[in-house]
Amino acid sequence: MGFPFKLKQMDMLVEGVGHLAETEEVTVPKLVLKTEDWRGGGMLGPVPIDMGLDKIEFEFSMGGLIETALAQFGKPAIAGSLVRFVGAYQDDQTGATKALEVVCMGRYTEIDFGNAKVGDNTTHKYKLACSYYRLIVDGVDWIEIDLINMVFLVRGEDRYAAIRAALGR
Repeated sequence: MGFPFKLKQMDMLVEGVGHLAETEEVTVPKLVLKTEDWRGGGMLGPVPIDMGLDKIEFEFSMGGLIETALAQFGKPAIAGSLVRFVGAYQDDQTGATKALEVVCMGRYTEIDFGNAKVGDNTTHKYKLACSYYRLIVDGVDWIEIDLINMVFLVRGEDRYAAIRAALGR
């Protein structure tokens, strides 16, 4: 029986610029398989039919004004902005450590400056709608999703190879 690997430290990079001590919180994108229920004749109940992936969003909060993040707002390219989350996860039973990286490219859809009050914490929240997502653990690609180019890899298995082949791609 093992212990869970828990986040011990992190860094958030915006356009390659690290923000140690400036990043308050990161919401790593939720990966959601979009499904439609189907129940045909002779079936006892509905089953979910894979209809692709749902929207991928990366959210993070930083303390105060972060020029590298603010300068990305309104970029015209769908994959014009790059963010990278790096986390050090550790098993407290053995001391073993794993490096986790999440790399996303997309477009900022929201910047929330929150409340401003002298003497209070100032946190700004950012939301990136992602067209590209990559999860790397200890240097190994676990998941890679490129929504525009129909790339969907999970632990090296190309989930969309047959669909791309059917389209001649």
